[in-house]
Amino acid sequence: MVRPSASYWIDKLGLTPHVEGGAFGEVYRSELIIPRSSLPLFFQGNRSASTSIYFLLSKGEFSAFHRIASDELWHFYFGDPLLVYEITHGGQMVVHRLGSNPEKGESFQTTVKAGSWFASVPAPGSEYALVGCTVAPGFDFEDFELARRETLAAQYPEHAEVIRRLTR
Repeated sequence: MVRPSASYWIDKLGLTPHVEGGAFGEVYRSELIIPRSSLPLFFQGNRSASTSIYFLLSKGEFSAFHRIASDELWHFYFGDPLLVYEITHGGQMVVHRLGSNPEKGESFQTTVKAGSWFASVPAPGSEYALVGCTVAPGFDFEDFELARRETLAAQYPEHAEVIRRLTR
């Protein structure tokens, strides 16, 4: 069997371009709504309890550094390894390696904590990675902030090279 291409998955899953890079499609949005009054102050309105998307990055693409107000659980589905760069609240750079080979330090799931800056890119030698992202409380663009290259690099000069490579 021939391995499906990235364009196959984009077509079959109905993925569209994402503002941060790559292609995505929402799969699930909980009907359970968490009222604003029950959420931390940085949420500006009611939120679905959880949301989920498919996300695909091909060779030469990247998801630019951004942050959201919720935890984001990443799931590996198909393709090649994906690197997820996370700058923690303490300023530490953590590189999560999503994939199907634990002998190479890859895992099927990883979590990016709420408020961390993060970006992703196919690992060297990867053609594409098909992953999923589950967010709780659910994703809303009101909670999304795309990093400004110079501002983030000035805040974390020890990570400036990666920040410059993975911002627009």
